[in-house]
Amino acid sequence: MDFLSLHTKTFKNGIHPPENKEDTKALPIRQFPFATELIIPMTQHIGAPAEITVREGQEVVRGQVIAKATGYVSVPIHSPISGVVTQIGLVPTISGSKAQGVTIKAFPSSGQEVAVGYCIDYKTATVDEILQAIQDAGIVGLGGAAFPTHVKLKIPEGKVCDYLIINGIECEPYLTTDHRVMLEQGDDIYTGIRYLMKITRAQEAIIGIEGNKQDAADHLTKIKPTDMSVSVKVVLVKYPQGSEKMLITAILGKEVPSGGLPIDVNVVTVNIATVAEIGRLLPYGRGIQERVITITGPAVKKKGNYRIPVGTPLRFVLDHVGIVDDIAEIYMGGPMMGPAVADFDISITKGTSGILVFGSKDVVHTDTIYPCIKCGACVDACPISLNPSKLGILAKFESYDRMVTDFNLMDCFECGSCSYVCPSHIPLVQYFRLSKSRYKRKQALNQN
Repeated sequence: MDFLSLHTKTFKNGIHPPENKEDTKALPIRQFPFATELIIPMTQHIGAPAEITVREGQEVVRGQVIAKATGYVSVPIHSPISGVVTQIGLVPTISGSKAQGVTIKAFPSSGQEVAVGYCIDYKTATVDEILQAIQDAGIVGLGGAAFPTHVKLKIPEGKVCDYLIINGIECEPYLTTDHRVMLEQGDDIYTGIRYLMKITRAQEAIIGIEGNKQDAADHLTKIKPTDMSVSVKVVLVKYPQGSEKMLITAILGKEVPSGGLPIDVNVVTVNIATVAEIGRLLPYGRGIQERVITITGPAVKKKGNYRIPVGTPLRFVLDHVGIVDDIAEIYMGGPMMGPAVADFDISITKGTSGILVFGSKDVVHTDTIYPCIKCGACVDACPISLNPSKLGILAKFESYDRMVTDFNLMDCFECGSCSYVCPSHIPLVQYFRLSKSRYKRKQALNQN
């Protein structure tokens, strides 16, 4: 079978929500204008927050480090704009809580040139030097998780990586960010893969792409370097195939064990936009100051894929693209896993992959939650074969220990498939998210 033929292996269960990608998938990436003032929170990645290294009144240039990493599972933050630090203090975040942040007012006539650091050549640099460069560049997973990439790429002692899987699935409805990156940054992607193959020592790299992005698969195949062991596999369209465990099963037929990681089956997976950023930044010694974001939804007037500076206030973004007057819901990310926005004063972060806006006429609210009818739809939908119905009942009784020990709650990655198919409108994924939080809090208290 030709490697561009449809790869028919897949994972168990899953769902097929409407894709809703037509409005933006053909729209090229455009540079978003700079706001006059950017607000940069320090909590932009999983792990220890970055520590601020600038002071109020200090002038900074775009690309300059304004906060340093505070440990191994941490990354620095770079100034997305040239200007003056006007305030250091608590700023709002998407979680609803506040975090330390830096506010920078842009120079009025600045051309926003990017500061250049120490360049890393994949041919001559050591593995440790490349990993350090990735951390120094502030690179995190751009698929939404925002986990520090250098940590993910470090192969543990005694483990071996046979396959490097590049995740170009982008299964969330509405989002077309990765699709456009694949079409427009192919050279950056392959440069990034070179760095990653040297780090992981993988024998083969596989770019996984869903069948609704055939043009991206064709393009990456056409420009594929002849000196690399890399292939493109087009897989069936199904949600949540973008989850790394599901993608590994779909492409390789391997199943990551409960509580395990991809490296346990000799695999490392990396989001394709993250790979592109590695290829775009490391050769020039630059850090992340911006990222590509899909802005769409029925209530958005100027839909598109935009490269937006980190720290750009959401209010400024919405004013620029234009939205209808009667806004009902806004999500940062996709509609399945993205959190709802409750504060227009939050900012774009490294983990922001999309902004979805819905008007009142686009949203059907069902406030009534009915009893579970034991239909089994959630069980059939769950991609990791959990029993969401049983977990939901235990959550109501706050039986968190049983949820974890007897029903593998911690394997749930909150894809929302169970909530999507539930005819009783039970918010199962919200129950599970809250249950995991309370279980972890209880465990921490017991340890203290």
